[in-house]
Amino acid sequence: MRKKNVVLQKMTVQDYAAEGKALGRIDGKVVFIEGAVPGDVVDVRLSKNKQEWAEGKAVHFHAFSPDRVTPFCEHFGVCGGCKWQMLPYDKQLQYKQHEVEQHLRRIGKVALPEIAPIAGCESTARYRNKLEFTFSNRRYLLPDEIAGAAAIDPENALGFHVPRLFDKVIDINTCHLMAEPTNAIKNTIRRFAMEQGFSFYDIREHRGWLRTLIVRVCTTGEVMVNVCFGYDDRDARKQLFDHLLQQVPGITTLLYTINPKKNDTIYDLQPQAYYGKGYITEKLEDLVFKIGPKSFFQTNTRQGERLYQITRDFTALTGKETVYDLYCGTGSIGLFVSKLAKKIVGVEVISEAIEDARENAALNNIHHAQFFAGDVIDICDDAFFAHHGKPDVIITDPPRAGMHEKLVQKILDMEAPLVVYVSCNPATQARDLQKLDEKYAVTRVQPVDMFPHTHHIENVVQLKLKK
Repeated sequence: MRKKNVVLQKMTVQDYAAEGKALGRIDGKVVFIEGAVPGDVVDVRLSKNKQEWAEGKAVHFHAFSPDRVTPFCEHFGVCGGCKWQMLPYDKQLQYKQHEVEQHLRRIGKVALPEIAPIAGCESTARYRNKLEFTFSNRRYLLPDEIAGAAAIDPENALGFHVPRLFDKVIDINTCHLMAEPTNAIKNTIRRFAMEQGFSFYDIREHRGWLRTLIVRVCTTGEVMVNVCFGYDDRDARKQLFDHLLQQVPGITTLLYTINPKKNDTIYDLQPQAYYGKGYITEKLEDLVFKIGPKSFFQTNTRQGERLYQITRDFTALTGKETVYDLYCGTGSIGLFVSKLAKKIVGVEVISEAIEDARENAALNNIHHAQFFAGDVIDICDDAFFAHHGKPDVIITDPPRAGMHEKLVQKILDMEAPLVVYVSCNPATQARDLQKLDEKYAVTRVQPVDMFPHTHHIENVVQLKLKK
């Protein structure tokens, strides 16, 4: 039986591994370390201790890496986001590039071309267009507060969940992930709610009025706010919203959602507009997209545009091709490449997303794009191909879990001359590429950084049918 509460002392951090963890080695065993930078010398408290590997967190620093920089956020180290703030951005890109290469080689095990340098972000702060904050009547207490002699009564908070603690929320003063008026909205609501004695949600007991706050900010200048309440209170809502609109005039659409459920998802609920048109519009190049309170849209607008430009370049369209956009969501990639295609066929299992896709196509006067709700495996049969034509180009942009085995087989059966695989998880992408290797060769690879200061990476791969 292995000992618990093991602390490895004075470990030199040697490199970065996947998912943002650093690594060191002791007696031939690899140790994955949270909160460290290559070059740090640290004590590591283990949370997992297996025969060939271990995992833990840096709890004491004997020496800091020369690569370290000072984090720009006061909440760094407590908040679960932006875990790489202590790394210079060029180093972040270097490690992300390395991770993509390692996944494609070790998991994919396919022949690869030279991998293009990762496309970094021009803006490394205030790059997000959507954030969700949580109200809680149990503010997370910092270690120095707990260590103090005086007892602290439970306090309200509006911010982000503490990693791995479902019922604790960090009270966020300034978040650097999104442009103003995001912090002004959040801080105005919290201050007024506390002054008026409005109840913040009790996550354990599932009671309270204020639950979540969702803010979207567009490059067009439009701002959407959706406040989710545990129950309806018309008078209090009017009081809160009128105060917010007076204090933060930049809001263009203000909505509310009544959520009596035990989870925070709003996709089965109906947001109501209190002020404004109930949606906002965003632009990618010259395309306009309507975004409602439940719409999916790339979280980093400017870098999303860059990702789509790379995808369009990889499609090598000439104007004669039928393009199948699988996992098309609200149709943004398909519509983005549509000028260079003869026909766009989008397929997505979420019917609400397909409604948005059709609306966005109409909004941009794109008449050669059609969108279908359902599973690709079921929809794309011989009758479908006979009616719409077989694809010349397939674009696939699956969720983090990658493509279902049956969809990989369906792509192999379709035998489109060219496939462009957009992924937010290079590990599952590499697994799928190994299966596609039966008929396809990887011809271009372009990593893209969508989320600076995090370990998340996008990767675009072009595949051509083997002759």
